[in-house]
Amino acid sequence: MSNKVHVGSTEMDEGLRKWKVFEPSEKIKKIPKRIWDVGKEDPRRVIHALKVGISLTLVSLLYLMEPLFKNIGSNAIWAVMTVVVVLEFSAGATLCKGLNRGLGTLIAGSLAFFIEFVANDSGKVLRAIFIGTAVFIIGAAATYIRFIPYIKKNYDYGVVIFLLTFNLITVSSYRVDSVINIAHDRFYTIAIGCGICLFMSLLVFPIWSGEDLHKTTVGKLQGLSRSIEACVSEYFEEKEKETSDSKDRIYEGYQAVLDSKSIDETLALYANWEPRHTRRCHRFPCQQYVKVGAVLRRFGYTVVALHGCLQTEIQTPRSVRALFKDPCVRLAGEVCKALSELADSISNHRHCSPEILSDHLHVALQDLNSAIKSQPKLFLGSNLHRHNNKHQNAVSQRNRENDVSNKTAETGSRQGQSGAVSLSSFRTDTSALMEYRRSFKNNNRSETSAAGAAGERRMLRPQLSKIAVMTSLEFSEALPFAAFASLLVEMVARLDNVIEEVEELGRIACFKEYDPTADDVRSEKPANVVISVGAAE
Repeated sequence: MSNKVHVGSTEMDEGLRKWKVFEPSEKIKKIPKRIWDVGKEDPRRVIHALKVGISLTLVSLLYLMEPLFKNIGSNAIWAVMTVVVVLEFSAGATLCKGLNRGLGTLIAGSLAFFIEFVANDSGKVLRAIFIGTAVFIIGAAATYIRFIPYIKKNYDYGVVIFLLTFNLITVSSYRVDSVINIAHDRFYTIAIGCGICLFMSLLVFPIWSGEDLHKTTVGKLQGLSRSIEACVSEYFEEKEKETSDSKDRIYEGYQAVLDSKSIDETLALYANWEPRHTRRCHRFPCQQYVKVGAVLRRFGYTVVALHGCLQTEIQTPRSVRALFKDPCVRLAGEVCKALSELADSISNHRHCSPEILSDHLHVALQDLNSAIKSQPKLFLGSNLHRHNNKHQNAVSQRNRENDVSNKTAETGSRQGQSGAVSLSSFRTDTSALMEYRRSFKNNNRSETSAAGAAGERRMLRPQLSKIAVMTSLEFSEALPFAAFASLLVEMVARLDNVIEEVEELGRIACFKEYDPTADDVRSEKPANVVISVGAAE
């Protein structure tokens, strides 16, 4: 009976183990949530996926419907390939790739027809030599043209399609007589695919790269404002926080600015291809947006350095920081206010206020300067004068001790030992470490203890250097704060460059004039703006 029970329990355990094998793991369980988060982060991705599905269904009718297949034939597959390759996330990217593909196919077909017309009357051997020479010359020339920066940036995909189509038509014309019909059918199928892609991109829920570039610029200005505000508030807190939420908030504010160069250039490139779709049909100043992004990155480097002041090893005591809290907080507040005003002006397509640099900013700068000048001992060092007086008294004592030290050095050199360096500015703990280091070197000369001596020296070296810096050099307690204050002043200087580029953007884009009587509607913070950029092939 017991054996039967044991066998039954064993079979049950094996069944449970098999069930656990088929049980989905934690990573598999997270896949549906990740898929949902991708669409929730940017709902336009779902719309783009539906547009691609509808486009592929429409172009597949060239194969599925018998009347269309009889007229086009197997070349209909080129229309399917065109939809897969050309249809991109934004309208500008689709226009760029669609027009490149169409022009490349048209030019390649025309050139291939010309070569076929010239080589048609020659013999078979001469025709082969002529076609091979033409393929070599055109291929080498087109590949070299791709290295030109302007071609590489705007028409690289079109040159690739030109090479592909030209070689397919020219080489196949040597064995096939109806090369003109092949080029004709291929061009029309590619035109059908491009037409479907342009229809879905421009007329069915269009996604404009220019608007994405506009929103990211606004978001970068607001992110910098939030980072500066969080930096200053954390620097002047009375108690240090244990959590890192504020640090993450600071980093997220300027991260998008530092990583925006490639995204801005790609969006500006695609925005160049987009038609004028605004109400007033003004030209979109995409290159000026790129300049604004470059100025914001230079401004963001200062914010990064300001954030670094919170993480330095040597910090100014909080009691000393409190002496300069009021002017620094007011100065940072005025800078944040100016950045928010610039963001609102770009968001609402209007010029910024003439009083964006108000008198409060200059007053805060003067108050910070006055506060620093009112505390000279903090920045010059509290022991500076006392150290100078002691230095004069120590000169005579050092002269009397020269004879003794010279004799000691000569004795040490005769014994083959290194003499000790006299560091009068070191304290007793540093001298004790130096004596311990010398005694350690003298007492461990055997080969077996060489490795231990090296490890001990490596352990003592950083400790000794740190003690030497903190004790021998008379560092001021307010020196780290001086770096923090200088970065605040540098931000004010770089703010002028940002304002100039934004004003130039408003002039080129024909922003409406600033009206102080009108109710300025504050735009929502596009903190979660996600830009999907299709990579140009």
